[in-house]
Amino acid sequence: MAFHNARIAVLEARMSNEMADLIRRNGGTAWSVPAVREAVIEASEPVATFIDRLRAGEITLVIFFTGVGVKALLQAADQLRRRDELVIALRGSTVICRGPKPSAVLRKEQIPIAASAKEPYTTVELLEVLKPFDVAGRTVGIVHYGERNDQIVQFLRERAAILAELSLYEWQLPDDTTLLRTLMHELIAGNVDAIIFTSQVQVRHLFMIAAELNCTSELIAALNSRTIVASIGPTCTGVLEGYGVTPHVVPEHPKMGHLVKALAERMAS
Repeated sequence: MAFHNARIAVLEARMSNEMADLIRRNGGTAWSVPAVREAVIEASEPVATFIDRLRAGEITLVIFFTGVGVKALLQAADQLRRRDELVIALRGSTVICRGPKPSAVLRKEQIPIAASAKEPYTTVELLEVLKPFDVAGRTVGIVHYGERNDQIVQFLRERAAILAELSLYEWQLPDDTTLLRTLMHELIAGNVDAIIFTSQVQVRHLFMIAAELNCTSELIAALNSRTIVASIGPTCTGVLEGYGVTPHVVPEHPKMGHLVKALAERMAS
């Protein structure tokens, strides 16, 4: 088998079981160390206002970044008993997505997608699909993800758009960081064969723990020389490089299956 019983750390939270299964099928041992907790933000009033403005035709263009963000908005509308209103209003709006995950959730509600970013589904590609749209004087709805996307906000403001922003969840460290601290010591000791990063926030949280433990330089050395680092795509890779870590594996397509396959090929060579 490609991984030859290698110990592979997985920082993914939502899809950790799927990732672990892929690793096991390739002969590896998956060590699940969730590095991110998605905390729901109470936003009943902002969501109600957002729906009101959509229904009134005030918000005419809406940007979605993640499938989780779409689901969070639908769930918030459910709690307000206004889901049907939201869906009907979105069907009459111009909807733009950063990639296939939000698009898939929206299409289940028969909400048309006016434009969607291409691979690797980063802010760069989203900016490209936004450029043809005249947003001057228009109110643009932005449904953020675990943090606010300042690049998109700046881009729209420079083009005289009026913004209606929603933040429905945020990325936080796990309540218990014991496993992350253990991972840190194991990485530095050279006891982890590979580590998989599927989002840039996982990288930031790992280095937050390293800073708390005063072992940032040791972590960088371990990730550059003793542990094979796999990164899902350019955004994640950029954050790793910002910390001084060069990933050994980056798949051609920013998807979980492609990432595990690329890592297996690297470790089998």
